[in-house]
Amino acid sequence: MSHAFSTAARRLPATALACGACLVALVPGPARAFSGGNHEKITRAALSWEPGSLSAMADSRQGAIVADDQGDYFGLGILHCDNADYLAPRYGSAYPRTRDEATTELLACVRGSVARQRAAVRDADGLVDAQGRIVPGQSALDPPCTWNERPDRAKCDVLEQLGRGWHAIEDFYSHGNWSDKADGSAPVGLTHPPGLNRTTVAPFFDIRRYSSMNDADWTREAARLIPEDLATGCYPDFDSTGVKPVDCSGRIKHNGTLNKDTEASRRSGNGNFQRASELASRDIARQWKDFTAELVETYPEHGRGEQMVCALTHDDPASSCR
Repeated sequence: MSHAFSTAARRLPATALACGACLVALVPGPARAFSGGNHEKITRAALSWEPGSLSAMADSRQGAIVADDQGDYFGLGILHCDNADYLAPRYGSAYPRTRDEATTELLACVRGSVARQRAAVRDADGLVDAQGRIVPGQSALDPPCTWNERPDRAKCDVLEQLGRGWHAIEDFYSHGNWSDKADGSAPVGLTHPPGLNRTTVAPFFDIRRYSSMNDADWTREAARLIPEDLATGCYPDFDSTGVKPVDCSGRIKHNGTLNKDTEASRRSGNGNFQRASELASRDIARQWKDFTAELVETYPEHGRGEQMVCALTHDDPASSCR
């Protein structure tokens, strides 16, 4: 395990990391997110794009949606909505962290998606010229995009920002108890956390709205929307402090307790895996709808925003987006 900043970590926006000194674990570790195949299914179900553009976003191995499960990004818990664990005192003995501490971790995860949205809107400016014409060299998918945080063609840059921001949102539903039905055969506790059984997308992932707000203002608003019993599992990666790997002793753990990364995961029964996957897909559909609306609003001249949307969703936008 490396205890030094990686090159990739230094390229990440500070607002995306949501901490001043995040260190990166360079170990693959056990399963800790929706599998690449599940990320692909969720993302494909949410988007109606042409095949090549959709694969650039959603492919289980090479798509932007799984970029944060690769290399240096794997060990940053805020990129996967980890470590927002909490158990209220009414369920037994005192929990080793407070509701406010858990909320801080969740808001750090949201903050990363907000930062990615803002960057994607800026990067989209390069897709079309001032008159609303597609810029062919900036909207092409050949050669394939690489997700390395370095400036590339505008389409690659936008897809990377969206994919990394959406990954955390998908992981939230896999890693937390938002849509879970708890196992009623055992009392609520560390190994049987409560389930919130929510059937709607999480209101505190209102990324478009938050991206237009002052960070302090949206943070206060989002914090008020987080239920007391909401938890995501503790995972031994780096939390928002970035000081050292998390110690999950005496806490609700990701592995074997809350995660629904595959259908075989312990918490995936009782319909939890299916509900988490469905809500994750619905949320990505919401995020994409909101993002397209923001492009149209931000770039109204000569229909530039509409052309940007066309460039992102079409495989040969230079000929398709007239």
